[in-house]
Amino acid sequence: MHYYQFHIGDYKSHTSHLTVIEDCAYRRLLDFYYLNEKAINQRDVARQINMREYEQDVLTVLNEFFISTADGFIHPRADEEINKYKEFKNAGKRGAAKRWSSPPYSPPNGEANSPPNATPIATINHKPLTTNHINTPDGVEDLVWQDWVAFRKKRRAPITETVIKGLTKEAALANMTLNDVLKECVVNGWQSFKADWVAKRQTNSERLSSTMTNLTRGLTTPKPFWAKPEDNILEAKDVKLL
Repeated sequence: MHYYQFHIGDYKSHTSHLTVIEDCAYRRLLDFYYLNEKAINQRDVARQINMREYEQDVLTVLNEFFISTADGFIHPRADEEINKYKEFKNAGKRGAAKRWSSPPYSPPNGEANSPPNATPIATINHKPLTTNHINTPDGVEDLVWQDWVAFRKKRRAPITETVIKGLTKEAALANMTLNDVLKECVVNGWQSFKADWVAKRQTNSERLSSTMTNLTRGLTTPKPFWAKPEDNILEAKDVKLL
């Protein structure tokens, strides 16, 4: 066993009388016992747990917490955990062997072997593997494509043929190239693109440009900042001198 549950409260209640060296020896003996899953041989155990300078302390702990048998020192509580682990392990093998028992994947000697072309079993801890890779579309600059791909990955947005087709369609509606659309997405932080967005922006820009031109040419009189929208501002030509 490479892992076992360690109950701190239970351990402390039984070992509070131990010295620091004895406590260390007990912990190392437990690790050694679980790792090897067999009785401990008293003769060389101090060397095996790297405590040969404290052999007497090791023997003291061994005689107090372990039981001497013909095969060596055993630990009943640890044996219970080891047996549970073995039963769990064997149950897993039996279940896997049952799944693959149908020909031509019958495992030899009852061992649980997966067939060579078996589909991996998905779990909640693993994301499905994908093999999709979209090459740089025609007419798109490599640098623009790399920037857009990096932007999509940062947003955790997928890059699929469907996404590219949708952007290409919107680019045509906006009378733009796909390269320009990808630039707009990166610069403006857009995860998607709609032709209407560019059209509205162009309309606003044209409206502002027209207003500024009229103001410059004197074709329009701006309202003062204190005027309400519904206030009528008199033009000079509308004023009659009395």
